[in-house]
Amino acid sequence: MHRLAQWAKPRDVDLVVAAEARGFILGGALARELGAGFVPARKPGKLPADTVSSEYLLEYGVDALHVHADALAGGSRVLVHDDLLATGGTSSALVALARQMGAEVVGCAFLVELAFLHGRDRLEGIDVNALVAYDEE
Repeated sequence: MHRLAQWAKPRDVDLVVAAEARGFILGGALARELGAGFVPARKPGKLPADTVSSEYLLEYGVDALHVHADALAGGSRVLVHDDLLATGGTSSALVALARQMGAEVVGCAFLVELAFLHGRDRLEGIDVNALVAYDEE
């Protein structure tokens, strides 16, 4: 966690946005380490207030992530976090959602990247950091 926080610190992060559910495990800890707020991105129907959503493709269909409509104030500096970067679908949906709400995405942080799936390509123009990257299947 410390290495991800060191990488993220110079990006002056206001909010860490993490996807359900494994992203929550370290996303909250990362936000705490950075002195930032934490925004959970959840599956449909899980959040109690009005939400904004973004859909993304899975190998077997379509899914969506929701955040509270007031969670990402315009101009907030957002770090997207998840446990795994595979094809980039979940992360690119979170990036699109944050931008749609007026936030600035300052980076994406992951524990593991499956580099052979080229998910980083879907995050073009965004600083991406993974603690561990696997280059082969």
